[in-house]
Amino acid sequence: MSIAGLWYLTCVHLTCVDYENQAPDHRGVQNLRGRRLFGKNVRDFREKRGWSQERLAENANLHRNYVGNVERGEQNISIDNIEKLAHALGVKPEKLFAGIP
Repeated sequence: MSIAGLWYLTCVHLTCVDYENQAPDHRGVQNLRGRRLFGKNVRDFREKRGWSQERLAENANLHRNYVGNVERGEQNISIDNIEKLAHALGVKPEKLFAGIP
């Protein structure tokens, strides 16, 4: 819908839609899927070791809330922190990206 020549976009679940042209923008959705898969991989490796989020956070020198956010796909993680998590979990960083296209 346009008002006074301005385009209005509505974002729902990180999918932006231009209602006038019905053109979805899925860039945000793809990033979210990647973060969720990464987080699931971190959680799976952590649970295989029988560790709590707190123990993983301590071993990786990260805050436990941060680890929880990563596992839920809510955190856009840095390369440095990917390396910290991989090292703490005893896996190569690429293992944490398994299944992400």
